[in-house]
Amino acid sequence: MPKERRNTRMILYHGTNQDIQSVDLSKGMRHKDFGKGFYLTPDRSTAIRMAQKKARLIGGTPTLISYEMDESVFLSDLKIKVFPEKACVEWFLFVDANRDRKNEHPIHDYDIVVGPIADDGVVLQLTNYRVGIYSSEQAAKLLQDKYLDQQYYFGSERALQFLNKKNTETV
Repeated sequence: MPKERRNTRMILYHGTNQDIQSVDLSKGMRHKDFGKGFYLTPDRSTAIRMAQKKARLIGGTPTLISYEMDESVFLSDLKIKVFPEKACVEWFLFVDANRDRKNEHPIHDYDIVVGPIADDGVVLQLTNYRVGIYSSEQAAKLLQDKYLDQQYYFGSERALQFLNKKNTETV
């Protein structure tokens, strides 16, 4: 018997300093955790913190934009990478390569990447790894017990088609 396909939806949030009418992938910053793309999180409070931080650093109004993601995206033919929720060596090295300013070109061609957000503690371990204090295995192990918020990276127009903007609010 064929598996029943239900259209399930998930709410994801984008914290920023202004409303976004439509996502423009060319405006993303290149050396982020998963590369140049559009980032969202399923955690509302994380997105609010990001909106407030961006408005404080750059100016503008802290803005929370909610999107509904059609989870059938995971059954599509898009190229998708899902990392475990906890730090692992593969994720650590992926983030390190994407953040490496020596890499002038994207290091991957995924449409969507899901995984932990590299916070300040991760950045410290990336630095320790780069200067040779820890191996990638040691650095990832040090991060294993640390809760890291999750993020969803959208890196192609095809991937963005699975997002539907729902609401914008000042936070």
